[in-house]
Amino acid sequence: MIIAIVCIILFSYALIATEHITHINKATIALFAGVLVWILYISTGNYGQAFTHYGADLCSLVLYFLATINIVSVLDSNGCFDFLKDWLRTKSTQRLTWGLIGITFLVSLQLDNLTTTVLMLTLLHRLVHEQRWRMWLGSAVVIAANCGGAVSVIGDLTSLVVWTKGAVTPSNFSAALLLPSLVATVIPTWLISRRLPDHIDPIRPSYAFRGDDATLPVWQRWLLLIVGMGGLWFVPTFHRITMLPPFLGALCVLGVLWVLHELMNHKQIHSEQPQNIAGDRQFQFASLQIIMYFVGVFMCVSVMIETGIMRSISGWCDEWIHNIYIMSAAMGAISSVLDNIALVLTAINIYPVVEDATALSSSLDPAYANAFLVNGQYWHLIIYSGCVAGCLLPIGNVSGYALMKSEDVDIRWYVVHIMPKVLLGWLVGLGTYFLVDLWLR
Repeated sequence: MIIAIVCIILFSYALIATEHITHINKATIALFAGVLVWILYISTGNYGQAFTHYGADLCSLVLYFLATINIVSVLDSNGCFDFLKDWLRTKSTQRLTWGLIGITFLVSLQLDNLTTTVLMLTLLHRLVHEQRWRMWLGSAVVIAANCGGAVSVIGDLTSLVVWTKGAVTPSNFSAALLLPSLVATVIPTWLISRRLPDHIDPIRPSYAFRGDDATLPVWQRWLLLIVGMGGLWFVPTFHRITMLPPFLGALCVLGVLWVLHELMNHKQIHSEQPQNIAGDRQFQFASLQIIMYFVGVFMCVSVMIETGIMRSISGWCDEWIHNIYIMSAAMGAISSVLDNIALVLTAINIYPVVEDATALSSSLDPAYANAFLVNGQYWHLIIYSGCVAGCLLPIGNVSGYALMKSEDVDIRWYVVHIMPKVLLGWLVGLGTYFLVDLWLR
């Protein structure tokens, strides 16, 4: 039974990694594989109650991201991101590049990197006309979104899982990965900016009537933006104070935001003229697909935990690798081909979160065993390498897929022009983490 489960999961992972060749949606593959392995596990006489525990964790994560999707939808429909276009509309390429990347990095601290990428690519389409320059700037956006998502416990699906698992605390996690992630962002962005011309003619602004959101005063849009984005930033504090799941904090923010939206748009909502809610729906569709993909991968990983496959993997790593930096580098390299969510979720669940290093194995040396404690280096490095090294290829992360579809980016072009820059930033950032960790110890 275990052999059959392993074969199904490996085959599904191979199909996920070759989605750009087979053109089979990876969400479909992950969902089918997740359901199939659980049916196989239960049909061999195991009790289905084991799934209840994993199902509860999965539902809490899905509810969190459904809340964030709706928060972004409300903000976008009310024109809360329109002021970004005015800030970034310039002929100076350097100002456009660094402004775009800075905003992307900051936004990705609070939103998942896919939503951030699609939001910023949509903004880029409204600023730059020529596709060849959008390909370069879009690649920088993907890098900044993934690096920024690695800094916050709510900035990426994998970092959220590590946090809800109890492996890290928000403040320690952000402090440990802020400098390496900044290095991994700045180096590729600087190298990309050198390939751009000094000036890019921006698209002239259009102020056509868009519906209800065009009637909102600036102060109301700022109020909605502060409530929505600021509320998400408050979610870790909400969890620490109330000890309630993070999705309840996100739902609370959504509830408050929706009430404000209804009050500010009540004239249009109750008028005879139908309310026209504008906004690009691409990020909603993409986010829903990645949630379904995450559900399938989570089910595959949970059945590997239940059958003891993860314990076997951890034992092999302890015996033959025994170095968290080598483990994270190997995982990062693989995640450039295989989608980083699947790989990082697997790596997260290889080891349990322990309060005492002696709970792992008496044969492990203390320095190595301490890496798996709460806020240990292992949890930091797998998130960092998964997010950053996942940008080595556009097929290694969901943001890269969004770039390929949005700007028709070819993998060969990306390998030649972008991958060496990402590789340099990732390795220098990894070295930065090592030096900072060594200095703090």
